[in-house]
Amino acid sequence: MQLPAIDSIELSNKRVLVRGDLDVPFEDGRILDDTRIRNCLPTFKYVLEKGAERLLILGHIGKYEGPEKTVSTAFLKDSLSELLGDEVNFVAGMPPSGEINDRVVLLDNVRMSEGEEKNDAEFARALAQLADVYVNEAFATSHREHASIVGIPKLLLKAAGLRFAGEVAKLSTILENPKRPVVAMVSGIKKDKLSYIQNFLKFADTILVGGRLPDYIGDSDPLRSNSKVILARLNPDKEDITIHSIETFQKELAQAGTIIVAGVLGKYEEEGHRQGTKQLFEAVAASTAFKLMGGGDSEAAASLFGITDKFDWISTGGGAMLEFLAKGTLPGLRALQE
Repeated sequence: MQLPAIDSIELSNKRVLVRGDLDVPFEDGRILDDTRIRNCLPTFKYVLEKGAERLLILGHIGKYEGPEKTVSTAFLKDSLSELLGDEVNFVAGMPPSGEINDRVVLLDNVRMSEGEEKNDAEFARALAQLADVYVNEAFATSHREHASIVGIPKLLLKAAGLRFAGEVAKLSTILENPKRPVVAMVSGIKKDKLSYIQNFLKFADTILVGGRLPDYIGDSDPLRSNSKVILARLNPDKEDITIHSIETFQKELAQAGTIIVAGVLGKYEEEGHRQGTKQLFEAVAASTAFKLMGGGDSEAAASLFGITDKFDWISTGGGAMLEFLAKGTLPGLRALQE
């Protein structure tokens, strides 16, 4: 899949707006996990190393709750400065008003404006005026038709960030030339994940469905009779899957050439409901298959079990990963190609 590459653009003396993935978990103004920011660092550093006049970092935290309630990105400034090894200056306002003169600038939460999620053209234009080049380094949000994802790229020279390009390359191998059998383990509590399974049948040899998802599938649903789909049985409290289901899933994973993990099998945060997730994640980790994972809960569980380094690729976005695998593209990806 062809994407405009960042190394094909002359960045020297240019103002470069990087739409990063800044939606980190936090509590009381303290970052709990900075993985998403670290994933953006190679692109931030590349822009500066190529002599850009200005690096403008744009991102979001949480959802729009009105301009007075939405969390500001200001508290990220010190951590960004430390990780980047360069002074990062914060500019309030969305869109910002007044002149921006600093070389590295952290803009405020783009979702402070309702124009972001509405993909408002005027809002996109106001942000585009700050820069000469747009770089998308927010794969995890690129399944959203928001102004900073699909609006700004229409107005500027554009490119994919280094991590974004890596995401597309890794995920494309599963669609184009995977090592078979391909086993997808789709779990969690979000019912909308079921909408992706039909598309997964086009490239997956087996789909293991766990978490709360089997409970959402009716008796007459075609998924129950599809030979490629194996539905887990849930324990009476529905917070984990049964031992029999764990064993069935383990047998399928042991034969896999490629494994996709999207979601946890139960309420892994509680030790009494951790068995399914722990045993199956460890089975994946021990496999010699190509192993790919996506989603915040999946990554948190893998981290809890100390097995994140056993995966060949951990996608920055669960929803974006699922949509890309289901449809072969994303709104943010199309915006870069147009």
